[in-house]
Amino acid sequence: MAKILIVDDQACVRELLSEELISEGYRVATAGDAESVSGHLRFLQPDLVLLDLYLDGPEGFGVLGDIKRQKPDLPVIIFTAYDSYVDDPRVSQADGYVIKGVALDELKRKIADVLRRKPVSQNEVETEIDFSQFRAAQGF
Repeated sequence: MAKILIVDDQACVRELLSEELISEGYRVATAGDAESVSGHLRFLQPDLVLLDLYLDGPEGFGVLGDIKRQKPDLPVIIFTAYDSYVDDPRVSQADGYVIKGVALDELKRKIADVLRRKPVSQNEVETEIDFSQFRAAQGF
């Protein structure tokens, strides 16, 4: 199942989202500050990032720019309490925008939609090929 990195400075939000997404079958990691995001991207290799725009430290748009410079194809969904940025041109770097406080079902649908559109990585393709070759060798 897909790996999701939640970036939010509020521990209660990270915990709630983690529980909800784990119950949906996702693997989840969290980051509470902008400084730890790069390490998570490098070592976790997430399939999607949920990003709050208001973090302690750098503004979330700066973090979004950093993510897209490091991993241009990594989907990022902005998950924020503020609807005032919907028309901000910087939002175009993100793959979705969901306002906190709405039902989590909307967020889960957006995550599923974005992951469905995400191109399959070369590692995933190789794993599928290896598995199909194994099945053929076993007479399946």
